[in-house]
Amino acid sequence: MIYQGNAITVAKNGEGIARLTFDLKDESVNKLSGAVIEELGEAVKALQAESGLQGLVIDSAKAVFIVGADITEFHGVFEKDEAFLVEMNQRVHAIFNAIEDLPFPTVTAINGIALGGGCEVALTTDYRVMADSAKLGLPETKLGILPGWGGCVRLPRLIGADNAIEWIAGGTENKAAAALKMGAVDAVVPGDQLEAAALDLLARAASGELDYRARRAEKTSPLKLGPIEQMMAFETAKGYVAGKAGPHYPAPVESIKVIQKGAGESRERAQAIEAKAFAKLAKTDVCFNLVGLFLNDQLVKKKAGQYEKQVEPIQQAAVLGAGIMGGGIAYQSASKGTPILMKDIKEEALELGLKEARKLFAKQVERKKLTTEQMAEKLSHIRPTLSYGDFGHVDLVVEAVVENPKVKEAVLTELEGLVDEKTILTSNTSTISIDRLARNLKRPENFCGMHFFNPVHRMPLVEVIRGEKSSDAAVAATVAYARAMGKTPIVVNDCPGFLVNRVLFPYFGGFSLLMEQGADFQRVDKLMEKFGWPMGPAYLLDVVGMDTAVHAGEVMAEGFPERMGSLGGGGDKSAIQLMFERERLGQKNAKGFYAYEEDKKGKPKKVVDEAAIALVKEVAKESRELSDEEIIARMMVPLCLETVRCLEDGIVGSAAEADMALIYGIGFPPFRGGALRYIDALGVAEFVAQAECLAEELGPLYAPTETLRQMAADGARFYA
Repeated sequence: MIYQGNAITVAKNGEGIARLTFDLKDESVNKLSGAVIEELGEAVKALQAESGLQGLVIDSAKAVFIVGADITEFHGVFEKDEAFLVEMNQRVHAIFNAIEDLPFPTVTAINGIALGGGCEVALTTDYRVMADSAKLGLPETKLGILPGWGGCVRLPRLIGADNAIEWIAGGTENKAAAALKMGAVDAVVPGDQLEAAALDLLARAASGELDYRARRAEKTSPLKLGPIEQMMAFETAKGYVAGKAGPHYPAPVESIKVIQKGAGESRERAQAIEAKAFAKLAKTDVCFNLVGLFLNDQLVKKKAGQYEKQVEPIQQAAVLGAGIMGGGIAYQSASKGTPILMKDIKEEALELGLKEARKLFAKQVERKKLTTEQMAEKLSHIRPTLSYGDFGHVDLVVEAVVENPKVKEAVLTELEGLVDEKTILTSNTSTISIDRLARNLKRPENFCGMHFFNPVHRMPLVEVIRGEKSSDAAVAATVAYARAMGKTPIVVNDCPGFLVNRVLFPYFGGFSLLMEQGADFQRVDKLMEKFGWPMGPAYLLDVVGMDTAVHAGEVMAEGFPERMGSLGGGGDKSAIQLMFERERLGQKNAKGFYAYEEDKKGKPKKVVDEAAIALVKEVAKESRELSDEEIIARMMVPLCLETVRCLEDGIVGSAAEADMALIYGIGFPPFRGGALRYIDALGVAEFVAQAECLAEELGPLYAPTETLRQMAADGARFYA
């Protein structure tokens, strides 16, 4: 044994080939923590001191190679100043350079996922062999940083600037075939042949068949690009990537600048440029929030995984109610491998549901994600039916009929008598109380909510709503089914609007108050989109549908009359209610706050509608000049306060789950981290002061809770 550590061992065989193996103790995957990097440095020194070595294989004893750096350390490390971060990266560069400069050929055997720092380790060696099931990539830009351990330097020299920009700026995870085609790896083989392929490359290098020194020289030398080639490669890419990433995500464009600045430099000089840019990005709020987002996502997935372990997988599902929503649910279930019955009382509704599923599968074929044969097979997992004949063998049913409590209650009561006593019943409702829907059920313990977001195939969130009598087994089975569908389930407790809609409607309430004060809804839309929302509130209302918004508003007004009473139609009419009365329902009938016409792809395109502008003026009681900052505060404060209340009321279990639900459910700007992280960023005391000032004029919707006031006094935060 040449070296033995907690995560790394180095051994030598009889032919002088060293094997450096990553196998982090007490972990299911390999991660590059600070301690592991220190071990790697010690292992490399041991290799340098060992005589008689003829080659090196770097591999993993786990099912993955290395998933990347240990992201749980990022917040603590990134609190340090830029000089510390530059020096830290330079120390890692020295270790990685030492691997690259070893006086014998080297190869990495990539048996599974090799991302971020794991990919950068692989790039240090002369050659790479990859299992056909493995993935390779540099996704750091998704965390608001860029590859800081040589990825921006080595990858362009290996696969060319254009390809490297695509990988790094896009943060893609690349399959083995794509990596081989790009030249990022030298061979792709079945996993059981990986070791033999790695040793074969070393033997060919030792015999002189492969010139590893020439490969190394190419990888450590400046890029061979002339001025015109550089301009075409980098300037065009910067414009395109800036347009795709948007103004709130600087890392993708910054990564291109780093590749460009380092292209004509020596290895060490290019690495210095990379280290400096990494340190600068690591200190940004965007990076802080995106790292927090990743950690929150891990926590949410871990909680869901704990539920999943409690139950057997769902073997047969069913959805009641076809149409667009039912078809979307059926598609999602079938596409991920769970067979599903799709029941409706009308033949035309079943056909509409099947049409929706076919359309979504056809798009997968167009994108070459599926073959036509695979599409046909997956479609066969959807069985349309007008009767309950086969429901005796269903494990879980999603009721997705019209959003009317009486209709839902009747359907659920009938359904309960036709399924097995162990079958889990769920309701896809966005506002109706689960406890209310359960009151006539004989087995309310087998019932909970399963709120999908529209469009089902795109929106990652599913709210799993626990009623007062819902059993742990029912909740766990519903979470497991959501996970099997490829969704992110978050368990919440029952209340009007549950979590996401309860939080969203105070945001609409803030919008309605702005309209009363004479604000221009188009200006508000543009401001909130600039703030980071995918669409402004007026545009979002058009997408949701004014009828849906009015119905949900009535539910919220009944549930929380003190602060949301105005959403229910009492007193003066809001702009939303007026739109509904004048049958301006939004996109569904091509007129709302905007008018809609089809674009070239047949999708609704919004255009300015003077009739809508005149209609909104009818609700204005005054014409007040408000700054951009005031408008943003009037929109964001009620949303954030309702999130706080949901956490305090126990509707959601943690700040992380609350923030992830808003990001996945309504498109809260990811780079801001969520509503509670947004409050932390402003400072709880500053947020409370802002809310109290607004509450004096605008009422209870803006009033902070006593617990929040106490947090402000104590200097507390939602995230440590």
